[in-house]
Amino acid sequence: MTNLIETIRAAWGWLGLDPSEVVGENEFGNLMVKDMHGKYWRICPEEAECTVVANNRAELDGLAHDRNFLEDWSMRLLVEQARDRLGSLPEGRKYCLAIPAVLGGNYDIANVRTISLIELISVSGDLARQLQDLPDGTKIRLKVRHSQEE
Repeated sequence: MTNLIETIRAAWGWLGLDPSEVVGENEFGNLMVKDMHGKYWRICPEEAECTVVANNRAELDGLAHDRNFLEDWSMRLLVEQARDRLGSLPEGRKYCLAIPAVLGGNYDIANVRTISLIELISVSGDLARQLQDLPDGTKIRLKVRHSQEE
């Protein structure tokens, strides 16, 4: 199995993320990643986003009291629907939006599938890189690479 840290580095390193440790994950493959400088990044595959959410551990701990952050992170309702429709997740797999929200996909059970976490992180980083400087509404032509590594 491909190492998750190496996958994060390859997929999202172009943003400056040099990961040292994954400190949290949700059932839709959102990751909380500590970098080599002690900052915490959130990878949000469905939005093809990776941003610094805390500059240190104290700021990260503060997010545990932020109701909006916690609701967004847990995706509770969609997770419950996905579990009912698709079953529990086997080791190494996550729920995902078949059409990512960044491409107009809905946060709706009809748009939910499962995918390996490694593939989700890799594909979302590649998608984000291709979309990075495009204004909203731009017509795009995606190039999808498929990897057999897992």
